[in-house]
Amino acid sequence: MELGMVGLGRMGANMVRRLMRGGHECVVFDLSADNVKQMENEGARGATSLEDFADKLSKPRAAWVMVPAGDPTDQAIMALAELFGAGDIIIDGGNSYFKDDLRRERQLSEKGIHFVDVGTSGGVWGLERGYCMMLGGATEAVGRLDPIFKTLAPGLGEIERTPGRQGEPASVEYGYLHCGPTGAGHFVKMIHNGIEYGMMQAYAEGFDILKSVERYDFNLGEIAEVWRRGSVVTSWLLDLTATAFLEDPNLAAYSGLVQDSGEGRWTILTAVEEAVPADVLSASLYTRFRSRQEHTFAEKVLSAMRYGFGGHTEPRGGGNR
Repeated sequence: MELGMVGLGRMGANMVRRLMRGGHECVVFDLSADNVKQMENEGARGATSLEDFADKLSKPRAAWVMVPAGDPTDQAIMALAELFGAGDIIIDGGNSYFKDDLRRERQLSEKGIHFVDVGTSGGVWGLERGYCMMLGGATEAVGRLDPIFKTLAPGLGEIERTPGRQGEPASVEYGYLHCGPTGAGHFVKMIHNGIEYGMMQAYAEGFDILKSVERYDFNLGEIAEVWRRGSVVTSWLLDLTATAFLEDPNLAAYSGLVQDSGEGRWTILTAVEEAVPADVLSASLYTRFRSRQEHTFAEKVLSAMRYGFGGHTEPRGGGNR
């Protein structure tokens, strides 16, 4: 299948690579000509402008926008809308707010353009591990893109089937799900990231206690490693933490300043709107706000995990306890 990709950053470029490995044809565009040239060297068809990009795609066209959320995404989608027509599909695979999806869908539908929102998890490891995807949009448009989603997804892998699941594996077992109409994909990803905040905070605080106790001299890397094997708290986040401790036992390279990327805030705002208590998720978000003042070892652990799964770099060094 043919897909266009707008945005060739860490995730966009690796998605193109994974798709081409799976036999798909990709047309690519990025504001950086060097990024476009790199993907051309790897087999993609490069475009010199969005106009050139739209012309090189076969109708009905499908374009995936993978640029920073907010104004950059808005600008890219609206620019494509001027070039696309009825039956074409525009996909937002970034971390957009679901309410923005609803507005964009209304604008695009006036021209008969389909809009699909894709909450994407996988970070810098997605090329090899695949991407977990949460999809929102009309059934027709999502269905047309199924070959793309199936290639990008992790696949069945070695994960055992959940007891009780029978018959042919469903898309969720491959790693992607059509969650509902427009905005549903990004809504589910928003909650996913809110939960992620809470899980990361629990690990970070636990290791902070282990480091601070005076009675014992714990090896945090060894504790993280043993928990990876058979423990009920094992997870990919713990894997990344174990790696970080192995490379830098005191996490001296991390300042403890921890950014938030938006989804945590949106999760709490939604919890307030729906009158749903979210004590842990709220506390984890506020801790990130506090981390921009005096830092703790727990925040170094958070920073190390963010770097591990997403390549997120934050100010290094500093006078942490």
